[in-house]
Amino acid sequence: MISPTLKIGLVQFDIAWEQPLENIHRIERLVGTTSEVDLLLLPEMWSTGFTMEPERVAETKDGPALNWMIKASRKLDIAIGGSVSVKDGDQFFNRWYCVFPQGQVEYYDKKHLFSYGKENEHYASGNKTKIIEINGWRVMPIICYDLRFPAWCRNKDNYDLLLIAANWPKPRIQHWDTLIQARAIENQAYVAAVNRIGEDATGLQYNGHSQVINMKGQEVLSPGVNEGVEIVVLDKQSLIDYRVQYPFLKDMDEYRL
Repeated sequence: MISPTLKIGLVQFDIAWEQPLENIHRIERLVGTTSEVDLLLLPEMWSTGFTMEPERVAETKDGPALNWMIKASRKLDIAIGGSVSVKDGDQFFNRWYCVFPQGQVEYYDKKHLFSYGKENEHYASGNKTKIIEINGWRVMPIICYDLRFPAWCRNKDNYDLLLIAANWPKPRIQHWDTLIQARAIENQAYVAAVNRIGEDATGLQYNGHSQVINMKGQEVLSPGVNEGVEIVVLDKQSLIDYRVQYPFLKDMDEYRL
């Protein structure tokens, strides 16, 4: 069934370095028992921080982060999405999970690994995009550095909402703000982007700026710098009407990934 609206909650918080159980506690404290949303969004590597030591902290399918997501999704009757450091076979991935109350689990592996931070030396790259349906909304997840690559994010008229989970540091936050707006405008889609705050073990500082932008490039949720859960409601008919009025997607280039 297609819902005319989609209510999403963005959880912006200070991630405890490589402490999954502490981060679960922090999220539970912020979220409480809310079941007011359809989808709860968590930052990139929300259970550990952006660690380059997956050999020590990456989890398997039975790890605490995914297990908590499954249990919390069932308990709160909402979908939950966020990325986790994962070991799959003999490789490590920066994997974005989306879990549903019925137990369904979907995932996307980060394509563009942050070579400046040596992520490519520790994790394997994903090789395909992912479209997930949530209450009839077509949703495409990406992770942090993916945001810089418009061809990868290109809307082939197959998604309504672009989701971004990130650990995007304060020194380049202007890029984050600008790129989010650009992706929304060029793809005629809503963009919901969740980032962390605080300082990680490497000394990098993060000032959040989690936000939601509509298909016109306008703020639905303004960038914030404080810890908390921000809730917004997206309207499907507004998106449909805008695309009918301005059918720019039909003129996209033939070249597609």
